[in-house]
Amino acid sequence: MARAFASAGPPREVPLPGVAVHRLGGPGTGLDLIAAGVGPALAAASTATALTAAALAGAPYGLVVCVGIAGGFAPAAAELPGRPGSPGSPHRPRLPGAPVGSLVLADEITAADLGAETADGFLPVTDLGFGTVTHRPPESLVRAAASATGAATGTVLTVSTVTGTAARAAALRARHPRALAEAMEGFGVAEAAAAHSVPVLELRAVSNPVGPRDRAAWRIGDALAALTEGFGKLAPVLESWNAHEPPESAEPAQSAEPAEPADS
Repeated sequence: MARAFASAGPPREVPLPGVAVHRLGGPGTGLDLIAAGVGPALAAASTATALTAAALAGAPYGLVVCVGIAGGFAPAAAELPGRPGSPGSPHRPRLPGAPVGSLVLADEITAADLGAETADGFLPVTDLGFGTVTHRPPESLVRAAASATGAATGTVLTVSTVTGTAARAAALRARHPRALAEAMEGFGVAEAAAAHSVPVLELRAVSNPVGPRDRAAWRIGDALAALTEGFGKLAPVLESWNAHEPPESAEPAQSAEPAEPADS
């Protein structure tokens, strides 16, 4: 990702507890990169450490961008009741997908497995009366970033366990019909950013289909190349964007409650 900001010069490493910040430019004037780690917990901890250090130094961040690779959902037909003109009959609108090598920008960052299993199915933690499961990046930033990169926009799911069966892929898509991709860090990064009232953006390049694990079908190198190219196109948007929209959550939190390479 540092290649997209080559004019800033070589990065300078700033060690922090549990994470190293790679700084391009001076504090408050450039870009800081961290490898946040795998999974939502470590990503949240790493991001929170960087955010807190910057705030205590008097140079708080204005934006957090979560960048990495992901699994992409295939296009699918959704069963929905009530076709217009034919009451009660099902119709099957086509759900979009994200093919290998494509870019996805999250307009919603959703924790897909934060909740409880019940006899009637999965309940998100919000249905249990606390927490939040979705963060929304600023709409104007998502629009500008999608225009610059050509990325598709939709929900990016955060999971703690990567999907490895067709049944789980179908279940996730049924619960989240707008989902284009799944990864393992976005929600953790977004939670840390929200705690500091900093907006967040998530950009993913698809390296593999969501579903049965088939390592022969993974295209991690191609996805990383697409991600590097996409982030290069995104860089001018980030440099010119002024934070004027507060970070959004889909649900109000009822209890108290920056970039990484990761695959799905």
